[in-house]
Amino acid sequence: MNVVIVEDDINMRKSLEIALGEYKELKIKSYKSAVEALKKMSDETDLIITDINMPTMDGLEFIKTLDGKFDVIIMTGNATLNKAIESVRLGVKDFLTKPFDVQTLYQAIKRVEILNQKTPSNLKKQSEKKEETKGDFYATSPKLDKALNIAKKAAATDVSIMLMGESGVGKELFANFIHKNSPRANKPFIALNMAAIPENLIESELFGFEKGAFTDASAQKKGQFELADGGTLFLDEIGEMPISLQPKLLRALQEREITRLGATKSTKIDVRIVCATNANLENLIKQGKFREDLFYRLNTIPVLIPPLRERKEEILPIAKKALEGSCAEFGFNAKKFSKEAEAELESYEFPGNIRELISVVQRAAIMSEGEEISAADLFLQARRVKDKETIKQELIIDVIKSVDGNIKEACEILNLSEENLRDKLDKYGIKEWL
Repeated sequence: MNVVIVEDDINMRKSLEIALGEYKELKIKSYKSAVEALKKMSDETDLIITDINMPTMDGLEFIKTLDGKFDVIIMTGNATLNKAIESVRLGVKDFLTKPFDVQTLYQAIKRVEILNQKTPSNLKKQSEKKEETKGDFYATSPKLDKALNIAKKAAATDVSIMLMGESGVGKELFANFIHKNSPRANKPFIALNMAAIPENLIESELFGFEKGAFTDASAQKKGQFELADGGTLFLDEIGEMPISLQPKLLRALQEREITRLGATKSTKIDVRIVCATNANLENLIKQGKFREDLFYRLNTIPVLIPPLRERKEEILPIAKKALEGSCAEFGFNAKKFSKEAEAELESYEFPGNIRELISVVQRAAIMSEGEEISAADLFLQARRVKDKETIKQELIIDVIKSVDGNIKEACEILNLSEENLRDKLDKYGIKEWL
C-alpha cells in the first residue's frame, strides 16, 4: 500500500515515516507541504495522511484540490467542530486528533485498506445493504433524511458522534444505522444506557474487572469497551454518567486503552464511540456535572434527530408496521386503521415521539374489538389535554401495574435503574411502590 504523509513539522513527519516503515506492507513517502506533495506524489498513491494546519495551503484546501482522487486521513493537534464537519463533507476516511500512537494510525490505515479491497460484486451487496438499513426507519421525511445524510457521511470516518434529540426519537436506531454504514459493520455493536445502570456498577460495566477486584468478583470479566473491540459502543444518556468516572472515559478515548478494576496493566482497545443525550450538556458543564474536555471529545460530529411532530410523513408507516408487529406478538388476526383513525394519528403531536406512537398502537391493538381500529380506540383525545410529564407518569404506573408491582421487571421494561425509577416515583408523589 502506497502511503503519502504530508506534515510541515519535521519531527512529526520523520517520526511517522520511521514508525509506519516498520510495517513492511506499507511504502511510505513524506512531504513537508501540500504544495510539494501535489508536485511530486505519484498517481499510484493509495492513501494520503495529512495535517490540517500547514503554511501556504492547509489540509482542507489540499483535499479539495485532490478532488476525491485519493483516500485521505486527517491528523491535527487543533481539532475544531467546523473542521471535522468540513472534512466529513469532503469524504475524508478518518480524523485523528494529536497526540495519537502509531498503532491507532495503523488501525485507521487498515480500515481504509479493507474498504478498498472489496470486489465490485461485494460493493454492490454492501450498497444494497446500506439501502436496506434505511428501511429500518420504515419511512423518511426531508428533516430525517438530512440527519441521516450527516450520520451516513460521519459513519464512513472514525470520529465520535453525538446524537441529540428528545426522548423517544429513535437514537439507538440511528446509532445502529451509523454502525451498519461504517467500516466496522461486521464487528460488534453494543448499546449501553447510562441511566439504566446503578452508579456503583457503571465503572465495572464499562471497563470490566479482575478476579478479586472486589467482593463477589469471583472471575475476570470483560467490560463493554473490550466486548465492543473493533466495533461500535453506543453510550445512551451520556449526561447521566457520574462526574467521578468521566476522566476515565476521557482517557479511554484519548489513549485508546482501558484498565479493568483491579488490574495493574492497561488493555488496548479499538472502539468507535457514538453517544446520545436528550439533556442540555452545556448546562451540565456550567453546573459542574459534565467535563467540558469530554464533551468536545464526544461531540466531534453532532447529529440532531428531529421530533416526530416535525416528521409527520413517517407517522402512518411506523404505526402500520407497529400494528402488524403487535398483532403477530399477541396472536391477533390482522388489523387495520380506519380512515378516521389515520387522520387522528397524523394530527396528534406525539410529545413522547416514536416510543409513544408504538405504545398507542399496541394499546389500540389490544383494546379494539374488531379488525378495524377506530379513532376512539386510540384514546388520543384524552392524551391531548395532558402534558408530556403526565404521560410519562402514566406510562410508569401502567408498566408497574402490568408486572404486579415488580420493580425490577418494571425497570427492565422502562430501561431505567431501580434508583432512577424510585426517584421518579418520589418526584410524582407515588408512594405505593417506594
